[in-house]
Amino acid sequence: MSTRSVQVDPSQREWFQISAAGLPLGRLASRVALVLRGKHKPSYTPHADNGDFVIITEAARVLLTGNKWRDKKYYRHSGHPGGLREETAQRLRQRAPEAILRHAVAGMLPKNALGRQMLRKLKVYPGAEHPHEAQQAKPLEL
Repeated sequence: MSTRSVQVDPSQREWFQISAAGLPLGRLASRVALVLRGKHKPSYTPHADNGDFVIITEAARVLLTGNKWRDKKYYRHSGHPGGLREETAQRLRQRAPEAILRHAVAGMLPKNALGRQMLRKLKVYPGAEHPHEAQQAKPLEL
């Protein structure tokens, strides 16, 4: 027997939609990362991007348990000496609520060109509206 390599057909990708309202961040991010990678399909291939598109709405209403809104920090660096900046989850939610979900999902994807390609299939919106009505996204169950 030999292993068959699956050819990825971009026209076979599906669109899924999920509302982040009232869902824990980590549980939601792990489920979304699984769909973006294509691990929910029998044709999963680790070296190919055969995952589906995911639309996340109401990102501003995602849950963090305990004191994480106050204690969880997000870091970025400008590349210059002394350029380290930190921001709490609460402050990041006020500034860019979709960044919290995008950061969590990105941390669960491969750290290479394939992971960046998968992350481009993630669409995150802070409110309930999104511009992807024409794709007729199916609901994604957690």
